[in-house]
Parts: sequence; structure tokens; C-alpha cells
Amino acid sequence: MRIYNFNPGPAMLPPAVKQQIAEDLPNWRNTGVSVMEVSHRGAEFRQLVDETEDLLRQLLGLPANYRILFMPGGARQQYSMVPMNFARPDQQAVYFVQGHWGKDAIREAGKFCRARPLMPYVADRPYAQIPEHNFDSITPDTAYFHYTPNETLEGIEWHHYPDVPHDVPVVADMTSNMLSRPLDMTRFGAIYGSAQKNLGIAGITLGIVREGLLDRAPENVPLMLDYRTYANSQSLHNTPPTFPWYVANLVLNWLKREGGLEAMAARNQKKSALLYDFIDGSDFYHNPVRSDHRSRMNVPFWLADESLNERFLTESREAGLLGLKGHRFVGGMRASLYNAMPMEGVQALVDFMRDFEKRHG
Repeated sequence: MRIYNFNPGPAMLPPAVKQQIAEDLPNWRNTGVSVMEVSHRGAEFRQLVDETEDLLRQLLGLPANYRILFMPGGARQQYSMVPMNFARPDQQAVYFVQGHWGKDAIREAGKFCRARPLMPYVADRPYAQIPEHNFDSITPDTAYFHYTPNETLEGIEWHHYPDVPHDVPVVADMTSNMLSRPLDMTRFGAIYGSAQKNLGIAGITLGIVREGLLDRAPENVPLMLDYRTYANSQSLHNTPPTFPWYVANLVLNWLKREGGLEAMAARNQKKSALLYDFIDGSDFYHNPVRSDHRSRMNVPFWLADESLNERFLTESREAGLLGLKGHRFVGGMRASLYNAMPMEGVQALVDFMRDFEKRHG
């Protein structure tokens, strides 16, 4: 039986990447040891660092004035690092809040600057669309505008760039949709994202920062929370998480072989459309998100009879479909369709859902 992993993160890896890890584990690049054992300052690992940066620049079409940073701490650490590096304590930063992670981000930012939401938000209610908004309240002295392009719990995704005025830098938490489609990086001052969705495994976080923003950090920012520390050392100031970095390199090579981000975008659109079309055509399942705001990465859905939830999860696991339980804050089910999920996996899920509906509907 084929197993398909729909977990939201840590998420599935491409089978080719897992196979390469298995082959490399005892003897990486003929060094005689694992990549986990080599020095991060040795020639072999430095070559991997350079390769990884080159791959990212190729895949993203990244301009030369953007710096690539690899950091520990996950996206939650970035919730602190962004205001610490880009805003003064008395300066305003504007946050767009449309879901769970945006709410967490603004709460943390408020410890370091005058973080305010673009429009009022409800703290304990899941959203079903991107709220109506305009940017008229953003002033030229705003430190930055922050948003979460893809909210994994609610399954809401921006399919356009925010038109922020006054050249205010746009900062985005792209943990869950990074590398899922082409990106015009010139629309952003900075992006960041944990690796465990589309870039590899937990333990490392990618940041991309426009050079001019690096000079904003005050001198009292702690050394390892200062973006300049990573920018000035190629992220090697101290011992980095070398194994997650190596896995990210493998994933980026896989993305390149698969046709790059244009191919990923087309594939992800087809996968999500297959599942949404089935849900919309059923009275047994439903998804409340406005159709043009739906995520291609995370598809939440609910059963009309929620007393069947545990049976659905038990039977789906027995069918080899893992990780479908929705987040505890919103309930229901959720299928995460990151880059590594093949179309065959989504078809297997749809086939199971159709059969479950016939037997229990």
C-alpha cells in the first residue's frame, strides 16, 4: 500500500530526496563520514553553502541586492527578529491579520515596536476570506508592512501582491507557500520561512533581506538575533544546523530537476483544484473559504456530520492517508498539498473521500 503524507509540517519530502539521504548518510560526497559529522568551516560544507545560495538565486530569480540568510529558531523567532531589526521601539509597523499566524506575529512584534493591525481583527474567530481592506492609513514613516501570504490553519492565501504605498518595505511570512510558485522578490523588503513545508526538514529557517534594510538594526540587538550577523558570515558565524541545510540543498536540486517554480505552480494548481472541485460537488464535505482566496497548499474541510470525524481519520490512516486531522484551533480536516505531494496522492484522497461518503452519507 502506498503511503501519502498530508501532514502540515513537518511535511513530506520528495521520495528522491529521501533516497539520496539514505545513500549519503554513511559517506557524504566521498568524505568517508556523514554530512552531520563534517566541519561547517571545511571546504566540503562551504561548497554546499555556495551551491545552495546559487540554487535559490536561480529558482527565485533573486536580484544581487538581496542577501540569503539561514537561521535557527523557526518562523516564530522571526516574529521577534523582524521588529528588532527593522523598527525602532517608538516606530509604527503595520500588520495585516487574516489568520492564526498573523495574530501570533503581531502579538510578538508589539513587544518591540508600535505594531498595529491594518484593520481590526477578531482574535478568536477563524477567517473564511481575506478581509476587505485598503492601505490609506499607512504613512511614509511606517517601518514596514507585514503579512502572512498563506494561512495554514484557515486555508487562506493571497494570490496577488499587496499594493503598499510610500515604498514602505513589505515583509512576508512565507513558511507555507515559499517555493510553490514564481516570486517577484522586488515587491518585498524581506521574506522568511521555516523549512519544514517546501524546503526540507525542521531546524532551519530561510530569510531573504534587501541589503538596505540590514542597516536599520540598532547596535543593541543581540548578536544572534541580528540579521547582519548572518549576512556578514554567510550564516556561518556559529555552528549552523548542518543537516537541515544539506536537506534543503537536496530539495532545491529536486525542484530544479522538476522544472523550477513555474512547474511547481502548475502542478500545485491542478492538485488543489482536484480536491476543491470534489469538495464543492459534495453535500457531505464543505470548505467555507471564498473561492478566489483559497490556499493551494492547505485545504481544510469539514464533514457535514462531525460525529464521523474519528471514523474518517481512522479509516483514512488505514488507507495510507496520513496527517488529515485539522488544527485543534479550527477543527475539521486538513490536507496539505505541498510541492512534494504528487497528483496521485490527491487522487487517492479524493477516491477515499468519495467511498467514505457512499458508505456513511
